[in-house]
Amino acid sequence: MKKPKTARHEQILSELDRSPALRVAEFARRLGVSTETIRRDLDEMTEQGLINRTYGGAVRSLGSEPAVTERHHLFVAERERIARAAAHLARGTRVLMIGSGATTVHVARRIAVEMKNIAVITHSFGVATVLAINPTIKVLMLPGDYHPTEGATVGAHAVSFLQGFYSDIAILGASGLGPDGPSDALLECGAVYGTMVSRAASTLVVADHSKHDRLFPARYAPWRDIDHVVTDRNVSDTLAEKLKSSGVELHIC
Repeated sequence: MKKPKTARHEQILSELDRSPALRVAEFARRLGVSTETIRRDLDEMTEQGLINRTYGGAVRSLGSEPAVTERHHLFVAERERIARAAAHLARGTRVLMIGSGATTVHVARRIAVEMKNIAVITHSFGVATVLAINPTIKVLMLPGDYHPTEGATVGAHAVSFLQGFYSDIAILGASGLGPDGPSDALLECGAVYGTMVSRAASTLVVADHSKHDRLFPARYAPWRDIDHVVTDRNVSDTLAEKLKSSGVELHIC
């Protein structure tokens, strides 16, 4: 029996998660429909921004994100739950690296309330600002080029500066949680996050459910380099299997 259009669209996205690019004939064979039906589906999904059409096929669309000031107003309750769980996991650490983003600011605010006598290395002005309410927390800001839409420093100076430090834990956000690892919409931030992963004894990724199974240009680490993922809803079976096989501990809050 022919699948409803919504079900076909979901399966097309699932197929593109497994195979980065597929041709129309292959989609039609796998879904058991005509090539004309697939072409109409791909055209509609391209208009929705879900995929990009290629000659004779399609690839998964690489997304973009709004500025961090806009993201602060989204999923507030979910991010507060994530922040509580992340702060609990960070207890007992003395030196932390925290990346930029809306969710990490929530985590930093919770850390400022619950922890003391720690050092935090960050490139996010939002993170530094909320940590400032606690005078026992030493904040070290990375130098670099200021990225206005992210409210953070990036670039070669930021990455080079990080190379001189180690931390107990890195707490990082992500634009997307894909099959191969967390990714970010901004290449410059991805470079900073990747360096933080390499300089931390443990890495914790915080991301709400809107980031599940999404791909963005800068994959900053493979899942095998991530220790914890904290999110607010169950992830897909495919992503759950990837996390489990890579030794990542998944926390649903």
